[in-house]
Amino acid sequence: MSRARLILVRHGQSVYNQKNIFTGWTDVDLSQQGKEEAKKVGLLLKKNSIYPDICFTSWLKRAIHTAQIALKELAWEHIDSLRSYKLNERHYGDWQGRDKDEVKKEYGAENFLAVRRGYDVAPPPLHVNDKRCVANDKKYTHIDKNLLPLHESLKDTKKRVLEYYKEQIVPQLQEQKTVLISAHGNSLRALAMELEKISKTDIASFEIPTGEIIVYTFDSDMRIIEKNVLIG
Repeated sequence: MSRARLILVRHGQSVYNQKNIFTGWTDVDLSQQGKEEAKKVGLLLKKNSIYPDICFTSWLKRAIHTAQIALKELAWEHIDSLRSYKLNERHYGDWQGRDKDEVKKEYGAENFLAVRRGYDVAPPPLHVNDKRCVANDKKYTHIDKNLLPLHESLKDTKKRVLEYYKEQIVPQLQEQKTVLISAHGNSLRALAMELEKISKTDIASFEIPTGEIIVYTFDSDMRIIEKNVLIG
């Protein structure tokens, strides 16, 4: 009997990850290490005979390229790949593009931790005229500006991720498909929080390393019956 499976893959290391910089919605690419991590994702999927029926990614190229590299390694590039900004990383507001250690020093360890690992505390927002605002990015021209964040908490991120998950991804799972999502540390943490019923307190210590694979298997009532973590 076939079972619905959901594969969560955090993108490989980005050039900002490599430099210890807050990324958020900044559209930076994979580092060389990140490309190698993406290849390992494909090799791990092949080793475990996991071949997705459909792929979902965010609009950010580090997630898109991770999926493309992994599927190429799997020799499985023919499947449909759908993308949505709702799977984007959490928006880090005015912290985007800044060194994490410098931000921690400026705001203090307690405030830094509350924002970075907490559930409902957002970083300082971007000013509406800041050149980093995604409203200035032509990719988002056709999106209602009221939906484009200036900053986000994990709670905010979870809201948009779950909207997309329920609208677009659950119907695929209900057809007993194997679904791959290539996305980001916080968008995937938000989804895992819902799927595993992780508390607001415990989510602070829940981490998905770059290049790690989580596989959930569901029964016919969309209840998780198995979770496997694949690590290269």
